[in-house]
Amino acid sequence: MAAPSLDVVVVEITNANNYSQLSHSLRTFAPNDIRDTILAGPLTNGQDPLTVLDIAQHTVGVLYILSARFRTKVNLPTLVYLETFCQNFDVPQAIVASEHVVYLARNLQDIAESTDSPKQPLTCLLHLVSRFPPTPSHLTPIHPIFIAGCVTTGHFEVALSVLQIPITEIDNLLGDLHYNDNLVYHYAGGMAFAALKKWEEAEEFFEICVSSPAQVPAAIQLEAYKKLTLVQLISRGTTAAVPKYTNNSLVRLLKTSPYGSFAKAYPQQTGTLRKIVESDGALFANDGNTGLINQALERAPRRLIKRLTSTYLTLSLAEIGKNVRISDVEEVRALVLKMIEQDEICATISADDTVTFSDPPAQFSKTEIDQVLAEAQNQAALFAVLNRDVGKSKEFLTKATKNKDEWGGPPEEEIYAGGNVGAWMEEA
Repeated sequence: MAAPSLDVVVVEITNANNYSQLSHSLRTFAPNDIRDTILAGPLTNGQDPLTVLDIAQHTVGVLYILSARFRTKVNLPTLVYLETFCQNFDVPQAIVASEHVVYLARNLQDIAESTDSPKQPLTCLLHLVSRFPPTPSHLTPIHPIFIAGCVTTGHFEVALSVLQIPITEIDNLLGDLHYNDNLVYHYAGGMAFAALKKWEEAEEFFEICVSSPAQVPAAIQLEAYKKLTLVQLISRGTTAAVPKYTNNSLVRLLKTSPYGSFAKAYPQQTGTLRKIVESDGALFANDGNTGLINQALERAPRRLIKRLTSTYLTLSLAEIGKNVRISDVEEVRALVLKMIEQDEICATISADDTVTFSDPPAQFSKTEIDQVLAEAQNQAALFAVLNRDVGKSKEFLTKATKNKDEWGGPPEEEIYAGGNVGAWMEEA
C-alpha cells in the first residue's frame, strides 16, 4: 500500500481531535525514511505546510514536521519560526509528542553552539524549558540541554532564571529522563554558577552531581568532584567532606590525584602549590580547571591573612608577609588594603606599618530588622494559638484539675473558662 501524500497527512492533522491517536498515526503511516521525506517536503501546490498549520492548534503535527526536517536537513525552519513555535505551542499536545520536543531542544542546542549569535536559539530553549513542564520545579530532559548550551556558549546569566528554582519533581510523561540527565544538569549548573563566582550555589550543584547514587560512578561525577574541591578552596579556604552516601571510589580517586595533593597543601604550602601547578598544569588545562586553580592560588595569601586575625591582635606588614610568603612589604600592604575594602577583614594600618585586627561591627539593615520583627510577631501569634489550644484540650484539663492542689493552680472554674494558662504556668 502506497504511503499517503503530505496533503492527506495535513488534512488528518487539521481534523484530529485525539492527539495520542494522531501521534501514533504520524509515527506509523510509512517507514521511517519515507515518512521523513514526506513530512519534510512541500504540499502538492508547492506551499509550505507550516504556513497552513496553526502552531497552537496543531502542535503535534508541527513537531513531527520539524523533526523530519531536522533529520533530513531539508527545508530547515528559520530561527524566527522556531522562536514563535516555542512561545506558542500547546503544552498538552507537546506532552503527547514529548520525544519530539526533546529532539527540537537538541537541535536548538546544536544551532546555538555552531553560530556566532547563540542568543536567539538559547532564548528558544528558555521558552521551551519554562513552558513545557507543569511547574518550574519539574526536571525534564530539556533542562540539561538548555544549561549545557548556556555554558558551552558562555551565556551563564541566561541560565540563572532556571537554575535558581530548586528541582523537586520528576514526571516521566515529560520525556525519557535518564540518570545522566540529572548529572549533566547539576554539573553544568555548577559550572555556570562558578563562572559567575556564585560559589555557594556552585558548591551545592557540584555536590549533588558527585553524591548522586551509583554502583559505578560516572566520569562526569569525578569531573564534578574536581571542580567541587577547587570551588571549596576558593570560597572556604579548605575542603569539606562529601555526604557519606557518596561512592567511596570517587573519594579515593580524588585523594590520590593532583587535585587531592593541591587541596592537602592549601593554603599554607605555597611553594608546594606552585610546584603542583607547574608539574600538572597540562592536566588542569585539559580538565578545563586552569581558571579555578589560578583563582585558588590568588586567594591563598588572603586565606592565610584571615587565619592570622583569629590568633593575633597586631602584626607588622613584614610579619604578615613572612607568614604568607610575600617578601615585598608594599605588595602585602596592597593586599591587606584590598581585603579591608572588600570587607574580608576588619583592620587598620598605622604609620609604622603595624596592622591592628578587630572584630567586624554588627551591621543590620532596616529590611533585615523588619524581617526579624515580623518573624517574631508570627511566632508569637502561633504560640498564642498553641497556648489556647493546649488550654482547651481534654488531656490537659484532666491533668490540671487532678493535680491542681499539688501545682497550686487556679480555681477549677478559671481553667474551664479558658483562663490565661500561659501566665499561670509562668507563675508556677
